[in-house]
Amino acid sequence: CFFNVQILDLKRPTMKVKTISRNSDDYERRTKQDLHIEETNLDPKLHPLEAAREYKRALNAVKLERVMAKPFVKALSGHTDGVTTFAKHPTKLSELLSGAADGEVRLWNLTSSENFYSAVHHKGFVRGVCFTNTGDNFISVGDDKTIRIAQTPKSIEEPCPAPASILTKSFFNGVDHHRSQDLFATCGSVVELWSTQRSEPLQSHTWGADSSSCVRFNPVEVNVLASAANDRNITLYDVRGATPIRRLILAMQTNAICWNPMEAFHFTVANEDSNLYTFDMRRLDSALNVHKDHVNAVMDVDYSPTGRSFVSGGYDRMVRIFDIDAGHSREVYHTKRMQRLFSVRWSADAKYLITGSDETNIRLWKATAWEHLGTRAPRQAAALDYAEKLKQRFHFHPEIKRIARHRHVPKVILRQQEERHNIHMAQARKMENRRKHSKPGSIPYQAERKKHIVAELE
Repeated sequence: CFFNVQILDLKRPTMKVKTISRNSDDYERRTKQDLHIEETNLDPKLHPLEAAREYKRALNAVKLERVMAKPFVKALSGHTDGVTTFAKHPTKLSELLSGAADGEVRLWNLTSSENFYSAVHHKGFVRGVCFTNTGDNFISVGDDKTIRIAQTPKSIEEPCPAPASILTKSFFNGVDHHRSQDLFATCGSVVELWSTQRSEPLQSHTWGADSSSCVRFNPVEVNVLASAANDRNITLYDVRGATPIRRLILAMQTNAICWNPMEAFHFTVANEDSNLYTFDMRRLDSALNVHKDHVNAVMDVDYSPTGRSFVSGGYDRMVRIFDIDAGHSREVYHTKRMQRLFSVRWSADAKYLITGSDETNIRLWKATAWEHLGTRAPRQAAALDYAEKLKQRFHFHPEIKRIARHRHVPKVILRQQEERHNIHMAQARKMENRRKHSKPGSIPYQAERKKHIVAELE
């Protein structure tokens, strides 16, 4: 028996074999609920159609934004006459105080739509309501020359004591409370400063012979007070002094004033000429901005807590949202049944708008018309954020800009806007023709921000 024996040469080099090795954790899901792992290469040379794809996604996102724009949330019914005034609770998001033209005052829970306090406080219109700085009491004034101070109830079951009354010699058109002190201001034939502990005013201010229609404390510079009178003037006061600071006279009457909560010296007024004007109290010879789009008198204005936007409403039955640096509204809300708007408010969480109108209803709207209410899944939140970034990136493209800006308004409002535009263009042509046929420099150009200011007095 023979055996074939092969002797290996140990000095001969060995061959190395490379094997493919993969870690399953890099490409497999651990559970069925996990997302599939995808590897991406962000080299732009490998994605030549990326811009075209993202443009198409932005176009679809802005179309879906218009499809999902359903701003109306709910209506609160219970008043039997037109809702004239509102007040937000200083510490609770869900509580709202409303006053009506029949003298009734109601306290609402916006979350449950419950009315847990209602009483007739005045004979005639309720002209103004406000909470105290702590929210434990609320104040109302009306046409019956009476100030009512009532305790804020905590629930429906809690009994409410009768409100305290202060009877005065003059009527009232508005009331507002100091942000941090036990002081509140009223306006009527005079502007008066009160304390809830006294039955006589601490200060009385007059400048002119006409009555005031609105009064507001500055939420930042808390000692500064502004009022608007029926003789077209806006007056600034400092409660630490005995005399007014400054006075501004406009071409038409101001119906409401609201201070910017983030810019201490800026305030916006709602005017009878269908415009809103933003001013800096340090320089009243020119408006910071003129906000146009309403076609009738603007009755109320209120700022967002962020200070970047404000909401307005008026006799044209439109709710409009403006950016502080824009001359035209970015959003408009309307319904068939909503009549003239007397009061509008922006909720303290900046997510909702509240409107009170002449047909006795209080309506709750979303501040962002297409915003999804409720909780969001992480994937949904990421998709919405991505769509918002795409809209911001391509918002200058003509088609996307056209779709994003389009808003439906009633035909009556559209015709009034066209008529006002034609009148404005005709006046501009007339002035231009007069300049052409007049001595050079005899008819100067006048800026739109200064055109409506008559005088500034100190």
